[in-house]
Amino acid sequence: MKKTIVTSFILCLLTWAAVAQTQDHQKLLDLDLGWEKALLESDVGFLDNLLADDFIWVHNHASLIDGKEAVVSRAKRIREGQVDNTKGRVSRDQTVLILGNTGVVSGFTMVDRGPSPVTYHFMRTYAKVDGKYLLLANHTMEVPNEELK
Repeated sequence: MKKTIVTSFILCLLTWAAVAQTQDHQKLLDLDLGWEKALLESDVGFLDNLLADDFIWVHNHASLIDGKEAVVSRAKRIREGQVDNTKGRVSRDQTVLILGNTGVVSGFTMVDRGPSPVTYHFMRTYAKVDGKYLLLANHTMEVPNEELK
């Protein structure tokens, strides 16, 4: 009887852990899609709440590095009328890895600024702080057309 109770308890814990991890995977995918949408729509509030204070964005081959202030300021300028020719951002092939309170989402984003879209490979690192995921780091690198699948 005791073995059955202990086994049932362990199975319940394992099931709970699997459900919690699946929920975090989905939460990170949703947040990451929200990041793309916020960039497209210059959603200052979303960006300000999502980005960690020490956020760093290493762009294509480190030719440009932004922090939280630069990303939020750019979104504000676009909201105030600065021209932004981005027509679309579409993510694909996302994968999520979670270790403790750190999650990494990687995949590809096609950014359409005309005349032809550019595809970027990305890797974003999220940190769970006080039960909430914050985007801590983003690395994007343009994928040459000849390397696209």
